[in-house]
Order: sequence, then C-alpha cells, then structure tokens
Amino acid sequence: MTILLVEDDEVDVMNVKRAFKKNNISNKLVVAQNGLEALALLRSSNAENPRPRIVLLDLNMPKMGGIEFLKEIRQDPELSSLSVFVMTTSNEDSDKIDAFNLNVAGYILKPLSMDRFIAAVSTLNSYWTLCEYPE
Repeated sequence: MTILLVEDDEVDVMNVKRAFKKNNISNKLVVAQNGLEALALLRSSNAENPRPRIVLLDLNMPKMGGIEFLKEIRQDPELSSLSVFVMTTSNEDSDKIDAFNLNVAGYILKPLSMDRFIAAVSTLNSYWTLCEYPE
C-alpha cells in the first residue's frame, strides 16, 4: 500500500523516512510538497501508479495548506475515503477542531523527540497494517 506524505519541510521528510526505516516499514512513500501537488498526484493515479490510501499531512504549507487540502478531498467522491493523519507543529485548538471535523484519523504534534516520533510512526504502521481496505 502506497502512503502519501504531504510535507514542505525537507528535514521533516527525512525524519519520516528515517522513522519508516527504523520501524522496517517497506510501504512505498510518495512525497508532495503542498496540497495542490498532492491533489494532482492523487487525481492522476493509474494502474502503474496506484492511488495512496493513507495520507500523512502537514497543515502549514505554501500554495494550499492542509485544512484546504482536507476540504478539497472530502468533497471529492473519488478521494473522500482516504485515511488522513495530520502531522503538524500546530497545537491550535482551531486547527485540531477543523481537522477532526474533516474526518482525520489522527492528529500528531511535531516536533516530537526522534524516539517518540519513531514510536508514533510505529503506531501508525500498526493501524494501517490491521485495517482491511477494499480492492
């Protein structure tokens, strides 16, 4: 199963990749640097490049932020069922409320220590390993 990481910070991208490696997660990870790029990627999927089923989403990005991205995918019948986990530095209640009102599966605060981040990614791996998705 392919996972989409929507993140504009290269250090955070590297941290996610490192956490995947430490947890022996072999899922393909595709990176988009903002919401617009992520939408284009999701909407252009095909047999050779299957659509990711899980999205790890930062909220604070240029061009199209995470909340705008969530609103867009929740209105799109082809994308509305994606499992989205927010991974952000925003501890604002308004962001948490907006995200959960848009049906996110979880909200993870950065920066965690690397050990806590690796543990958080391990928990995510358990989630998507246990879930059954339709073909």
